[in-house]
Amino acid sequence: MTGELSWVPPEIDTTVPNPARVYDFWLDGDHNFAADRALGEQILKIMPGVRDAARLNRAFLRRAARFMVDSGVRQFLDIGSGIPTVGNLHEIVQQADPSCRVVYVDREPVAVAHSELLLQDNENCLVLQADLRDVNDIFDGAGKLLDLDEPIGVFMLLLLHFVPDSWDPAGVLARYRDRLAPGSFLAATHVAADSESERLDEAVEVYKSNQDQQNQPVPRTHDQVLAFFDGFEMVEPGVVGCAMWKPEGAGDMSDDPSINALPYAGVGRKP
Repeated sequence: MTGELSWVPPEIDTTVPNPARVYDFWLDGDHNFAADRALGEQILKIMPGVRDAARLNRAFLRRAARFMVDSGVRQFLDIGSGIPTVGNLHEIVQQADPSCRVVYVDREPVAVAHSELLLQDNENCLVLQADLRDVNDIFDGAGKLLDLDEPIGVFMLLLLHFVPDSWDPAGVLARYRDRLAPGSFLAATHVAADSESERLDEAVEVYKSNQDQQNQPVPRTHDQVLAFFDGFEMVEPGVVGCAMWKPEGAGDMSDDPSINALPYAGVGRKP
């Protein structure tokens, strides 16, 4: 990692790669360690388009956030927000309306530490350290900044494929849905098990072999990802390849069609 390491929480084992920091490496960030870069390079040798897929995911964040702002939403909850990088959610929505409020949630201490440093002077942002399953704790913490009786835009990007079936991800999402006010949105991206990307299975196995049991990726099919939006009204065009969700130009696409569909993306609205 570039820069000083004295701020790193003492409980962090920097020799073990972490999904948030590997993602940061793929986005050309500098908040990652040697172990993260080593795993990131391994995956890139198998699937060179992964770095492009990370970029497409970031572009989807921008488009979905602007869509929600245009729909009247002024408060946001980003769960599994990861390491702060250029084009963060708060930068996008507060550029549109400085009054927008954003709560970032991550269980990774490095992501939380960096987010707190980045946002220490932004009174319309809050950072929480919590697990996706800590639904009540997350809403209690978010309620310090957000009005839970008003619509909220919830983001879970490249998060749910790290949630095993044994955790009942659909059940967890239902708990979020039930707590959200009508008019709220859910945006999610998820690695597609039925994409045409060559060597995806090989890349997943390499990723698994370098992770602890809490960070094992589980690619899912279109129907499985769509099921996560149960109880939400899908925003057109539904669950599609990340690049195909309301693209605004060539920069939102990859030259490789298989990468355009590698992460699924969708936005749903609670009626």
